[in-house]
Amino acid sequence: MAVNLPIYLDHNATTPMDKRVLDAMLPYFCDVFGNSASRNHQFGWDAEAAVDTAREQAAALIGAKPKEIIWTSGSTESNNLAIKGAARMYAKEGECKGHIITSSIEHKATLDPCKRLQMEGFDVTFIDPPADGVHTVDQIADAIREDTILVTVMWANNEIGTINPIPEIGKLCKEKGIVFHTDATQWVGKMPTNVEEAGIDLLSWSGHKIYGPKGVGALYVRRRKPRIRLEPIIDGGGHERGMRSGTLNVSGIVGFGQACELCSQDMQTDHDRLKALRDRLEARITEQLDGCEINGNKQNRLPHTSNISFAWVEGESLLMAMKEIAVSSGSACTSASLEPSYVLKNLGVGDELAHSSIRFGLGRITTEEEIDYTVDKIVKGVEHLRKMSPLYEMHKEGIDLSKVEWAHH
Repeated sequence: MAVNLPIYLDHNATTPMDKRVLDAMLPYFCDVFGNSASRNHQFGWDAEAAVDTAREQAAALIGAKPKEIIWTSGSTESNNLAIKGAARMYAKEGECKGHIITSSIEHKATLDPCKRLQMEGFDVTFIDPPADGVHTVDQIADAIREDTILVTVMWANNEIGTINPIPEIGKLCKEKGIVFHTDATQWVGKMPTNVEEAGIDLLSWSGHKIYGPKGVGALYVRRRKPRIRLEPIIDGGGHERGMRSGTLNVSGIVGFGQACELCSQDMQTDHDRLKALRDRLEARITEQLDGCEINGNKQNRLPHTSNISFAWVEGESLLMAMKEIAVSSGSACTSASLEPSYVLKNLGVGDELAHSSIRFGLGRITTEEEIDYTVDKIVKGVEHLRKMSPLYEMHKEGIDLSKVEWAHH
């Protein structure tokens, strides 16, 4: 069977919108165009009803109540509202406004708000993960202090797909009376989620990672046991329980809701199919090439994500050798940088190996033929680049490159 080029294997960056999502959205651009905050006529009522349905669909996907869903523009805004909003709401008096715990391998949409809060007088602990990329509950427990007000740890990593023990961390935070936020952007829709069982107070996710539209996201905010309050970062009009003002993106929200419902229906089928394809990709690459390292915990990770380092090859050169295949050498938000992935560096991966890493993100549209074509391209590309590498020649001659003392001129 012929493969249609180019091939898209960058689903961690964004997903194509499911046509069933588009079908649900279309009436809300031109026909049902009302402002959902217009509560004195039919046009507004129809828009509000559509938003309420989407809220139910989103809540059902994560085991929440519809009133606990706050609409945003995406996970970056959700993370900012959760982290800054909770920190400022629960800030303490005195020189240190409060202590926050996070991970050094979070997405920039968590790390940068935490750094902003540091500038405002909060103390932030950035915990480095073990070599497999999976944090332990003990790491969080050891970092907790008397003045800790917020813990924010992602559920699954966007670059290596590793899964953190969120229910265990949630239980710990609940026992200590600490607000717990998780960036679940890569997790929700791919894996079963229940915010009640996991003890989560705040959870972020985004439409465009679950085959929905870009520019729309959601933040779960717990309403009871305990009721979580946030200081808003956008004022004006008091929309979304006063936490996020602004006219709602009704068509986008309808699409978000439909995408959530489809994820609920297709989750197990997608999971099993993508895991099989990912395992096929990795097995066929590692059978044909030496010096390949799968980054992160190989068992405890998302089914559709693979991050592989190809020793003695420069990652950007490998990307150029397979231009017809869309993959990445890091997260989409840092791909403009020539620095090696900070996620891999914080796992203890050396600069050279980090520079040679490729992230594969599989999705609903991925086929077995595309995987086989990709494997063939990678193997040929790596072999071609290694032929030009004196380091690979030295490795083949049995020289231990880690013990070589290089002369500096």
